[in-house]
Amino acid sequence: MRKKLKLIITLILTLSSSLFFAQNHEISGTITTETGIPLEFATILVKGSKTSTTSDALGKFKISSAVNNPTLIISLFGYQTREIVAKDHFVDIQLVLENNSLDEIVVVGSRNPKKSKLETAVPVDVVNLAKIRNTTPQTTTNDILTYLIPSFNSNRQSSADGTEHIDPASLRGLGPDQVLVLINGKRRHTTSLVNYQNTVGNGSVGTDLSAIPASAIKRIEVLRDGAAAQYGSDAIAGVINLVLKDNAGLEANATYGSTSRDDGQTTNLNLNYGTKIGNKGGFINFTGEFNDRQKTNRSQNHNLIIFDQSAQGNFFAYEYADDPAQSRQIDDNLLAQNGLKRDDFNFQIGDAKIQNIQGFFNASIPLNDQIEFYASGGVSHRKGTGYGFRRLPSETESVVASIFPFGFQPELNSVVTDLSSSFGFKFKFGEWKLDLSNTIGENKFVYDVSNTNNFSLGDASPTEFKAGNHSFLQNTVNADISRLYKDIFSGLNVAFGAEYRYEKYKIVPGEEASYMNGGAQSFPGFSPLNEVNEDRNSVGVYADVEADITDKFLVGIAGRYEDYTDFGNTINGKLSLRYKILDNLFVRGAISSGFRAPSLHQQYFNNIATDVVDGELLNSGIFRNDSEVAKQLGIPKLKEETSRNYSFGVVFSPTKQLHITADYYHIRIDNRIILTGNLGNDAYGEPVPELRNLFAQYGAQTGRFFTNAINTTTNGLDVVIDYDLNAGRGKLNLSLLYNYNNNQVDNQLNNIPSIFIGQEDVYYGPQERSLIESNTPKHKGTFAVNYNIAKWNFLLRNTYFGEVVRDGFPFGGIQRHNGKVVTDLTIAYKITPKLQFALGANNLFDVFPDKQIYENSYFGVFKYAPVQMGTTGAYYFGRMSFSL
Repeated sequence: MRKKLKLIITLILTLSSSLFFAQNHEISGTITTETGIPLEFATILVKGSKTSTTSDALGKFKISSAVNNPTLIISLFGYQTREIVAKDHFVDIQLVLENNSLDEIVVVGSRNPKKSKLETAVPVDVVNLAKIRNTTPQTTTNDILTYLIPSFNSNRQSSADGTEHIDPASLRGLGPDQVLVLINGKRRHTTSLVNYQNTVGNGSVGTDLSAIPASAIKRIEVLRDGAAAQYGSDAIAGVINLVLKDNAGLEANATYGSTSRDDGQTTNLNLNYGTKIGNKGGFINFTGEFNDRQKTNRSQNHNLIIFDQSAQGNFFAYEYADDPAQSRQIDDNLLAQNGLKRDDFNFQIGDAKIQNIQGFFNASIPLNDQIEFYASGGVSHRKGTGYGFRRLPSETESVVASIFPFGFQPELNSVVTDLSSSFGFKFKFGEWKLDLSNTIGENKFVYDVSNTNNFSLGDASPTEFKAGNHSFLQNTVNADISRLYKDIFSGLNVAFGAEYRYEKYKIVPGEEASYMNGGAQSFPGFSPLNEVNEDRNSVGVYADVEADITDKFLVGIAGRYEDYTDFGNTINGKLSLRYKILDNLFVRGAISSGFRAPSLHQQYFNNIATDVVDGELLNSGIFRNDSEVAKQLGIPKLKEETSRNYSFGVVFSPTKQLHITADYYHIRIDNRIILTGNLGNDAYGEPVPELRNLFAQYGAQTGRFFTNAINTTTNGLDVVIDYDLNAGRGKLNLSLLYNYNNNQVDNQLNNIPSIFIGQEDVYYGPQERSLIESNTPKHKGTFAVNYNIAKWNFLLRNTYFGEVVRDGFPFGGIQRHNGKVVTDLTIAYKITPKLQFALGANNLFDVFPDKQIYENSYFGVFKYAPVQMGTTGAYYFGRMSFSL
């Protein structure tokens, strides 16, 4: 009986433990690298449940499962995610370093769905923004690319009207409108703003990268090669493709920073949430971002005007004297007694105040095994405040003394609204793929000018004016068909398709007081004479064939035909080759023709604005090419820019972790569209009576026009070296990036009207020429060290901005700004696996461009030119990042 009882108890205990184990199957193990180094903070998740844990400092973990032989998902930033079936109570798991970003499959550069960056015949940079954004000092897409892509440059501008509110950017020193921007492979619309204030990209119309929140971007692909034959107009310098996030989970980020001069304070808050839809890979991802950037002031003389009090108690204004001994000390008490302070008289020169609220989404929903619906889009609402030139009390033709007895500095307030939407269907018909899509976007720029007056209205003048607005809408319909033939040669990819694009450009007048009789000082409003409501459409067809003739030899051929209702048609082609000398060494190259259609903005933008002409503030007009004044002067009608692009490169990967690429390029652009200089004075700054009289009929003293005036040649070299390695218990990444870029404008101008023969330096002068040839660095390089160990991440990056040369003609001089090195430093610490805190600096050592020579500084006001690293100086920040 005792033996039977013992047996029964044993059976009960065994059954109980089995049942208990079935409910609480405990698994322990270790997580290490391939070389046996323990990995802390690796996430271990029981597949199909919410049960998860993390590894400790020795790489050890324990986790329970309600099922036998559970599948574990192991993930850690920087390593490939693994799935294993835990058949035993103990598992030993090794994680493999993620492939270098150079190995990622890319969308641009090749329509072959299997091609990685290292396999394309043309150079493509990949910036994995989702992984680096928490540690990089920069917060906007423009600023991030400036420090990560050596041939990319972007600078904030000062006292440049609307250009202050949308930073112009360039690739390979070419214009902002000579690089095509895509989102998820679909064409992005440009802004409605024309850069016309003699800044980088003068006369061009770019794409506003700041309208897309950086927190919504998964990665950025930069195709550094002419691609008009593949993607159409604007792709002369290359293509930037922004790939939106598609992840599930929650990410939140908060950044606050300030400059070393206690201005330019920035607050950036963003939230990203994604979730899966169905069980076939569907998802939807949302992003919201708020960014507030306060103004900076980098003027040479903050206290431009000083005050004294006469015996009668009246104020008199004195302009700032070059010799401090001749200046009178400002009496703060005296100012306070009259309700004033020093800041009321500062000359504000620096970054504009910007506030941006944005929302974006990205979605993909498989409807069945053959059909997938996708969509993306967003809204950006930006408010900006910039500053014009200060009007002194002595400028009696500008200042209504009863309103502004001490002069004034006008403020230009903008509201920029950007809307976009893209949706489509992807179909599978056997081995064929069809992508049908519609992409629409609109950019609207509304102007208000305040703290100013319309002198012609005298004492009755308002001090704030609604100055009008301009907008640009673009709608693109695409049909793309492709197929990969795996059995032809060593792989043959065929793609072809068609595109229809509609564009509309509008200028809407402001209120009458803003433009009448000279208009509001600094920014006269748009008048009914400036009103524009123009549109056009274009049709394009393309074919793109890429064949791996052998395992070593790749050939790509592309051709495109486009027809525009406003200027005609064009045909362009591209041939690209890649040959593998060894498995880890190959050469690549391409030759292509390209074009850029004149934008509607360049054809129809016109206004009257206050500009500096030969050191004097004058009303300068920009006139349409189809205007009466253009016809009288013989200004020719605009036509497309044409280009020829040649590139040759070498790719070498000595090890899996080390990649080296070097690519030479040559770009020839004919009939490049520029904005002329201010016509109305001769090369010596003296008025030309017949021109002054002609422009006076249209309310201006000088005039400017868009014209295909120049041909340019660009030669350059890009070098990218990227090395991943284990360093002790951590992971080290070293990267070296370098770009040499040389732009030259032909000496001979195209189609110059006979009236300007002998006036070439005014029609297209040294200042305009220097903006293309020498205003961006010929040499730019970055060396970055990123070290990740346990809970810590360290980023140290040095960026060299080479010498630039600015020509201040006609009222300034030639100045060389020496090359400078900017240092970025970030230290990040993971408080928990989901919470990280970072401290860091952009431009740690407070490096500025060389101070401007006096004659280039608008009489000592502009202390620094907005070149190279810009005029912000050191910027320090703190950031908290959370993920779930």
